Amino acid sequence: MSDPTRPPGPKIISVVNQKGGVGKTTTTINLAAALAEIGTRVLVVDLDPQGNASTGLGVDVEDREFTTYELLLEEISLKEVILATDIDGLMIVPATVDLSSADIELISNEKRSFLLHDALRQVDMDQFGFDYILIDCPPSLNLLTVNAMIASHSVLVPLQSEFFALEGLSQLMLTIREVRHTGNPSLRIEGVVLTMHDARNNLSQQVEQDARDNLGDLVFQTRIPRNVRVSEAPSFAMPVLTYDTTSKGAVAYRALAKELVENKTKTKA
Repeated sequence: MSDPTRPPGPKIISVVNQKGGVGKTTTTINLAAALAEIGTRVLVVDLDPQGNASTGLGVDVEDREFTTYELLLEEISLKEVILATDIDGLMIVPATVDLSSADIELISNEKRSFLLHDALRQVDMDQFGFDYILIDCPPSLNLLTVNAMIASHSVLVPLQSEFFALEGLSQLMLTIREVRHTGNPSLRIEGVVLTMHDARNNLSQQVEQDARDNLGDLVFQTRIPRNVRVSEAPSFAMPVLTYDTTSKGAVAYRALAKELVENKTKTKA
């Protein structure tokens, strides 16, 4: 379990948006791949029962003997649940549909909101030497997402460059504020990243302007473009950086990783 006397470990970032289809999992796996590419060691924690991050990083269902379900509810050790991927420096805690029942099972656990926090701070973590942990959250503000936020240092929000994009953001901000009050007072917003952006589209430009007007420098300068290669890559069970390393999507995620690393000492809201 957690040990408060241990030195600080990796930076833990939850990738969160309660809306589906905004590029959350795509951002998680490609940002992780881009961070690994520049030499950092990265762990992806798949906290979505759909298991798309696991599939997108090439982990077959039959290879997911132990998953985030066991990590949360059976207190399994990290060395038993962490799997290597085909990308050097990038590992994953996979998920399966078993995780879909976790919300119900967590209700009766008095430490239900802190299970992931404690699991990611096991002494076993030290042997891996991770620099970053990215948590791919489910598309809802449920107990799993609350677990992720309490376990994290910060939250990264993918924001789709389409109509109604900003509507759900206020509820997410309220949830972040509530988590600060109830379980993680140091939780910060790492930033908001615009996804599926089309610079030629007036609506995309308007969403970007609204986001920057309302959120200021919380919005990353990097924008993730709407790109066929980004959409195709998951069907080949790989990040776009591997699938088409020179594509606009791959270039954008490398820029996002660079911006994230450069901004790590910057004060966030």
